[in-house]
Amino acid sequence: MMKFPGYSLISSFTPFHCIILKKQRRLSALDLSSNNPTKSRRTLSVCATKQQLHNINTQIEMGGQQYRPPLFSVAPMMEWTDTHYRTVARIISKHAWLYTEMLAAETIVYQQENLDRFLAFPSEQHPIVLQIGGNNLDNIAKATQLANAYGYDEINLNCGCPSAKVAGHGCFGVRLMLDPKFVGEAMSVIAANTDVPVSVKCRIGVDDHDSYNELCDFIYKVSSLSPTKHFVIHSRKALLNGISPADNRRIPPLKYEYYYALLRDFPDLRFTINGGIDCVDEVNAALREGAHGVMVGRAAFNNLWSTLAHVDSAVYGVPNSGLTRRKVLEQYQVYGDAVLGTYGNNRPNIRELIKG
Repeated sequence: MMKFPGYSLISSFTPFHCIILKKQRRLSALDLSSNNPTKSRRTLSVCATKQQLHNINTQIEMGGQQYRPPLFSVAPMMEWTDTHYRTVARIISKHAWLYTEMLAAETIVYQQENLDRFLAFPSEQHPIVLQIGGNNLDNIAKATQLANAYGYDEINLNCGCPSAKVAGHGCFGVRLMLDPKFVGEAMSVIAANTDVPVSVKCRIGVDDHDSYNELCDFIYKVSSLSPTKHFVIHSRKALLNGISPADNRRIPPLKYEYYYALLRDFPDLRFTINGGIDCVDEVNAALREGAHGVMVGRAAFNNLWSTLAHVDSAVYGVPNSGLTRRKVLEQYQVYGDAVLGTYGNNRPNIRELIKG
């Protein structure tokens, strides 16, 4: 279940009627502690620099709309960042950039009669990025064309997923990093079939292909062969020797120095840092170090309220809205009651709306 520290929920006899049982304890909105020895931390502070405040006040045009820049984004997470999660995330933060789960290009192409289930989202979820995966240029092109009608603000290609199903049997995800020429071609195909910006999410390497020079070669070739100007960098390499996706988020060490070196060596490109950053304090620390943007993953699901509640005020400089967890639940209840069973066959059901 998506976590709102301090409250427990049950569903009553009426559809998706969330009842607050009791307030268990008073918690701070932000958990600033970290015991991960793999992180090389510098002094952390919530205060933004003058340059960051300048960036905050600069709106960018994406998909015909103007939004604040993606200083903070929520990572695409399979089976987690579906439209229901994104709805409650958007209730909490109005300015964080949200990513879909990765959708295989083949799924989009072969589900043309059922696209709303996979691609539709409420307009309130903007700014939102569609992440697709695949290794067939024709299907990638068709999937991009089909997605255009839904009005995403950016399309991102997954070159970072290490799961056996994706990078192994599927031969895409992080395995694509071993073929930067193909990735450049795929990004050109995506860009040719959409009017919105395109981006790549990748790791810093794969197995023994983990030198900084090899990462630079990947970035250079993709950006030279395509209009790609934005890369989301998960600052760990991927191991494709059978370890689980969870272990791939834990065992390979974080190498933030690779990310910051990319900022120096590719000044005309935009890079978002991902991996091991768990709270707003750490987000602002990365921004002060020069990061163009920061992507937060599991923390934004496992600790939804404490991770997102202060993004708008602490990262974007927007006055606090006075939102409370109770108000979030009340608004999400309205959404839940409205969407229950709309896909037929009792889908989505209550379990899907409060899964976790």
